[in-house]
Amino acid sequence: MASTNNVTELIITGLFQDPGVQRVCFVLFLPVYLATVVGNGLIVVTVSVSKSLRSPMYFFLGYLSLVEICYSSTVVPKFITDLLAKVKTISLKGCLAQIFFFHFFGVTEILLLVVMAYDRYVAICKPLHYMNIMSRQLCHMLVAGSWLGGFIHSMMQVLIFITIPLPFCGPNVIDHYFCDLHPLFKIACTDTFVVGIIMFINSGLFSVFSFLFLVSSYIVILFNLRNRSAEGRHKALSTCASHITVVTLFFGPAIFLYMRPLSTFTVDKLVAVFYTVITPMLNPIIYTLRNVEVKAAMRKLWGQNNSGM
Repeated sequence: MASTNNVTELIITGLFQDPGVQRVCFVLFLPVYLATVVGNGLIVVTVSVSKSLRSPMYFFLGYLSLVEICYSSTVVPKFITDLLAKVKTISLKGCLAQIFFFHFFGVTEILLLVVMAYDRYVAICKPLHYMNIMSRQLCHMLVAGSWLGGFIHSMMQVLIFITIPLPFCGPNVIDHYFCDLHPLFKIACTDTFVVGIIMFINSGLFSVFSFLFLVSSYIVILFNLRNRSAEGRHKALSTCASHITVVTLFFGPAIFLYMRPLSTFTVDKLVAVFYTVITPMLNPIIYTLRNVEVKAAMRKLWGQNNSGM
């Protein structure tokens, strides 16, 4: 597929066209993004510093929070600043970079969620062998594998098989508030059926199979909880409930967007707001509110800092 790019700059339509509504969105979404960075940042620092959070589960949680910051930051800062701009533009290279990093961090998060589900499976189903199986070396390898998997996925999807071969010769208006594959395909001056199938396989089926694996693993975990004491069941269910909630919030929008033909709906923008702006903010709330150890470590750590000041 020859690549003939007469387009070097793209115009983004944004979430809403009305200037007044955009200003209201700015006031709403700026605190949400700041809460995302601060909330996830607190988890990263707390897990890194606190001696009581040395188990593999919190090791993975720290990296998940770090990925959440990176994932949200690929889209939200420009989205927020564009809310105050009359004309929203992005270079074609900048658009491709945004797509690359958006999918890189998104898939890395999926793989980390899979790793966290495996960690819970070993902890609950094989408790006597947990520390031997989930060694520090294995934990580092699983985290590194998650980052590598996200990088390979993004390279395959965005740079090799999809974005680079597509010719963009105009028009240059993207009907979205950030660069993603669906709206970018619409402005390509060629048939995008083949790349649509590639995207369906690489993103849609990957999301579905990952989601089914996660659901299956938690079904097995819940099945094995039957033989636990009431206190043990409550503690395990509390941890698993947090994971299941995060998995549902993350995979629901992803499956909706990538498991259907190449077409864009008005609701796509609202769904995208949910998984790019709202969900990354909710994750630290979900994990801290339902986890006594994280809350205790945060109170101890930041209480000591305040008393030291």
